[in-house]
Amino acid sequence: MATMTLDELKVGQPATIVAVHGHGPVVQRLMALGLLAGSPIQVIRRAIGGDPIEVSVMDYALSLRREEARQVEVSPGP
Repeated sequence: MATMTLDELKVGQPATIVAVHGHGPVVQRLMALGLLAGSPIQVIRRAIGGDPIEVSVMDYALSLRREEARQVEVSPGP
């Protein structure tokens, strides 16, 4: 199945995290917040202008900047 980045998901569209790309403290922070390969994720809402993006992961809501969401590769679908 085709993959995309988290910032490309539509509101309410379910997906599964495939990978978190990049290096350094930002990637470590994202992984510490629960953005791990195999985890289900869903975009809850976007702010006006699309930044930040609120997602649901591991039964909690998390707000990410669009540039952070671009580092998260997801596979759409339940």
